[in-house]
Amino acid sequence: MHKEEEVERFSRQIQSMFNAIAPRYDLLNRVLSCGVDQYWRKRAIRRLAWKPGGRYLDLACGTGDVALEYFERRDGCPGQVCALDFSEAMLRQAGVKFQNRRPPTLLPRFCAAAEALPFREKSFDGISVAFGARNFADREQALREMVRVLKPGGCAVILEFSLPREPLLREAYRAYFDRVLPRIGGWVSGHADAYTYLPESVGEFPERVEFAEMMRRAGFDRVRHRDMTFGIVTLYVGTQDA
Repeated sequence: MHKEEEVERFSRQIQSMFNAIAPRYDLLNRVLSCGVDQYWRKRAIRRLAWKPGGRYLDLACGTGDVALEYFERRDGCPGQVCALDFSEAMLRQAGVKFQNRRPPTLLPRFCAAAEALPFREKSFDGISVAFGARNFADREQALREMVRVLKPGGCAVILEFSLPREPLLREAYRAYFDRVLPRIGGWVSGHADAYTYLPESVGEFPERVEFAEMMRRAGFDRVRHRDMTFGIVTLYVGTQDA
């Protein structure tokens, strides 16, 4: 099978999976992370090179939780936040969330793949990705696209699950991920496969140094990363200096 066919097949599988779990996605995030996922998202947005009135892209936006965080900052509101995901069901949930906001807020939504962003070069002051990078069918191409649409001086923040460095904690975390999480996720969502895929995708995701190097190869400058919550999540930051 050619690479293009593999990428397309993988994308269809992931798209179908996220469409299926979209209605209970927020509930599962809160339950499975004990609410800490909200803290991770806030920290990520605070690391952006912020420009009040700027234009930002929330990539692999899911139900729009990160997109909402842009409007919760106390140092000025963005001019525009665009949300992109390849799951139409997730985008619908995000639209409802922004419509119910007081006051209702416009959220331009785009159903597309991260590997082929439907935006011109140098369109955004910043980009966020929260727990979506491991679902990209072609990670290096998606990263190149992010660099392409960032303005000079722009910044990207990427949150992704990781395995703790400390051996005992790593072992306990893997036991939770491999045995407990799929059962809870499958029971609440009704789609056990989705929460079997999660630990598998985390285990297959590049290690921190490897992913940071992948970002550099894609064209990001000043790439750095830091662990959060005992290393179960890593925050990657890269800039576009050209």
